[in-house]
Amino acid sequence: MIVEAQRLQSVQEYYFSKKLQEIANMKTDIPVISLGIGSPDLQPHSSVIEELINVSQSGVNGYQSYRGIPELREAMAYFYKNKFDVEVDPSTEILPLMGSKEGIMHISLAFLNEGDKVLIPNPGYPTYSSVTELVQAKPLFYDLKDENNWLPDFDQLEKLAEQQPKIMWVNYPHMPTGAKASKEVLRKLVEFGTKHNILIVNDNPYSFILNDEPTSILSIEGAKDICIELNSLSKTFNIAGWRVGMVIGKESLINSILKVKSNMDSGMNFAIQKASTKALLVDDSWYTGLTKIYNERREIIWQIADLLNVEYNPNAVGMFVWAKLPEGEKDDKAFIDKILYDKKIFITPGSIFGSNGEGFIRFSLCAPIEKLIEVKKRLEK
Repeated sequence: MIVEAQRLQSVQEYYFSKKLQEIANMKTDIPVISLGIGSPDLQPHSSVIEELINVSQSGVNGYQSYRGIPELREAMAYFYKNKFDVEVDPSTEILPLMGSKEGIMHISLAFLNEGDKVLIPNPGYPTYSSVTELVQAKPLFYDLKDENNWLPDFDQLEKLAEQQPKIMWVNYPHMPTGAKASKEVLRKLVEFGTKHNILIVNDNPYSFILNDEPTSILSIEGAKDICIELNSLSKTFNIAGWRVGMVIGKESLINSILKVKSNMDSGMNFAIQKASTKALLVDDSWYTGLTKIYNERREIIWQIADLLNVEYNPNAVGMFVWAKLPEGEKDDKAFIDKILYDKKIFITPGSIFGSNGEGFIRFSLCAPIEKLIEVKKRLEK
């Protein structure tokens, strides 16, 4: 009998992998409408599609540079300067990735030894903890709570710092809650990392979704000495599945990550790199149009939330609406399963993001207006 590695004993199959299979196996008279995953259903900019087609047909093929083509890195540097007012050297401080999820693994392999401690937000993206377990490091969960607007408690962080964590995962705008971190909070994170020699990694893919103040932690003075930032083109430019992201930071840190990456893949597809370069250079009308569509969808999601008697924060940003269950309701998985099986609507339970997500649910904005109206109709019956 072949026995799996011990590192898998503490890691479970990703929730959505199991749940979507469960939904696929359901026998229903009407299709299930998913408000679960944040997978953009909108199209990329027309120039991006045109570039992908043209370059794909040009005959240029083969393995590409592990560092990405120069044009892509230059476009990423332009994007950071134009949108975040952050100066980045495209030749040394940017590493294109096949999605930021890949980056979480690469960063962990680059900087963590067995037994090292890692600060992970609760609630937060489940991959932070699963990758930590896979590399046989130890998670230290820090609390994000509703009463503190889902921001870190720095008194708690100081106590956790006594265990000498090596990495801290940060994610603002926050998924799943949509909380924003002010420049002051980001400054305190940089100071905390500097004081305790902790690598702060900000995962920043939601800055341009319903957010009029896009911010990078690298805009804080001194951040490059102790921080790196992950970003992704999936959400902002509607190219989820193309697997295009980036990690940005000082040269020595980028080179450590490159040691891992260069042994894990053989470079990103050339046509996708060229098309992604076009995406990063689109004018501001792209962001305005995206905001208009998501605003319209969010208005209906709020109406859906009202029908379910769940409480949400209208000032939250990002691709989701995070909502608290009605008074007395605590079991978010039972709550969403009843809706799934009675109304054929899938909503994400908050507890999959950590214990502080218990009693909350998350709606995705990645569904067209007509489907959202259909959800309303089903709930009103």
